[in-house]
Amino acid sequence: MSKFDERVEKYVAAYKDKVGGKLDEELLRKVTKGLGPSIYNKDAETVSAEASEMQRVVDNYLKKKLGMSGDNLMASVEAVMEKYGKSERAKYRACIYYMLCVHHGKESVYN
Repeated sequence: MSKFDERVEKYVAAYKDKVGGKLDEELLRKVTKGLGPSIYNKDAETVSAEASEMQRVVDNYLKKKLGMSGDNLMASVEAVMEKYGKSERAKYRACIYYMLCVHHGKESVYN
């Protein structure tokens, strides 16, 4: 099994454990692939619930990658963080990005 596949398995397990519910593993795999080598860096692999980090998610993922705009973007990041568990230390970036992608119905970006 490749290192990439190991990471995807870890993210699938984390999603099922922390969030539960329906999971499109193929979309999660595509989101993870889009993160590039950052998934192998322990610090870059996770997202904190700090305001500055959440703003980076809005700017670099929602606006740049998904092409979104508007005033409610931070609210969606906060909602996803709450659903994942704000107190959870290891909030995997791939899972958070996957949840935001689904939340906004932007799955087509990865097709």
